[in-house]
Amino acid sequence: MRRAAVLSAGLRRWSQRMAGAHPGALRAAGAGLLFVASVAVAGPRQTLAGLVTTAVVSASFLVVPTMRWPAWLITAAATGGAVVMMLAGAPESPYRLYLVTAILVFSLRNEMAAVILVTGAVWGVFALAYGVTAALPDGDDLISLEALPSVLAAAALGQAIRANQARRVMLEERARRAEQSREEEARRRVQAERLRIARDLHDAVGHQVALISVQAGAMTFLLDTDIEKARISLAHIQDAGEAALEELRLSVGLLRQAGEHEPVEPAGRLSGLDALVASFAAAGLRVTCEVTGPARPLPEAVDLTAFRLVQESLTNAAKHATGSRATVRLNFRPGTLSVTVENEGPAAGGRDAVRPGHGIIGMHERAATLGGQLTAGPRPEGGFRVTAELPAPAGAPR
Repeated sequence: MRRAAVLSAGLRRWSQRMAGAHPGALRAAGAGLLFVASVAVAGPRQTLAGLVTTAVVSASFLVVPTMRWPAWLITAAATGGAVVMMLAGAPESPYRLYLVTAILVFSLRNEMAAVILVTGAVWGVFALAYGVTAALPDGDDLISLEALPSVLAAAALGQAIRANQARRVMLEERARRAEQSREEEARRRVQAERLRIARDLHDAVGHQVALISVQAGAMTFLLDTDIEKARISLAHIQDAGEAALEELRLSVGLLRQAGEHEPVEPAGRLSGLDALVASFAAAGLRVTCEVTGPARPLPEAVDLTAFRLVQESLTNAAKHATGSRATVRLNFRPGTLSVTVENEGPAAGGRDAVRPGHGIIGMHERAATLGGQLTAGPRPEGGFRVTAELPAPAGAPR
């Protein structure tokens, strides 16, 4: 059964290729085959009038499509030829063959309404010819209506094949669109994951690298003035380097295959805010934390996002406003967590205040992902402020 289906599909594809590449030759072969079959069916009973009519009707299968005439002309030629052959006393078999073939070809290429109209016209012509000949003396046997059920069956068969082809095309198109949608969804997911990994790498590793840069800059002066403080800066650099490597290892865990026992999220929660503030204090940024409202457990995504926003804001302050003061405010309100980070030095970011860099863009994306909002810009009194409103429903699971 499967082999037959494969063979049928192969023949269908071959015929479609042939029809597309050599339509004229295919039509000529079909017309010639129909003529030979009609002559063979008639056999020695074939009359001259029947032979001529068969040739004309067979030629219509080639001429009408080639000249781009209306397709119903083939059926009209076959119907007229059938009537002529019956009036000439030719055997029934040849005209029934090409009449049924003409109706089948027309039904395969046209909508149901047109097929019903043409089939009805064929029946009307036969009924009219039968009525006229029946009124003539000895004319009862000239016109036969026995071919009409075959005409109806050919029209129905053509419509059934056409409907099956349309259904197959529809299913193929649906499958193609479904595959295209899956590919687009996969690309979208990959792009979203890449953006998320980029944000995590920037927030986690970039923070530690910024601290290393600040401490290394301080060492340039401390080596000549205070060796002991230089050693402390070196210790901070070592700690920050180890933390950066750990954050990088955790972030790379996002790229590992499923089933491997690596963390799937970089570390970072508001519970580690004290350690974060201490690391910036060691870099020379004086940070004050203020918490208002009843603190409560936060959803994991909100907790991580709030920590990353504070981390990125303090990193910018440490890079662009070294030695200044910074304030972190967490305001727990019903259903909302407000995070504000501001520094009192020069506007953090320099030109980024006008043209945001990757850090501020990443903060906007993190807040928007949760359905929150973030604003970042210079303060009127000097310095820089980042404020985020994050949805944090009460009693949400961690």
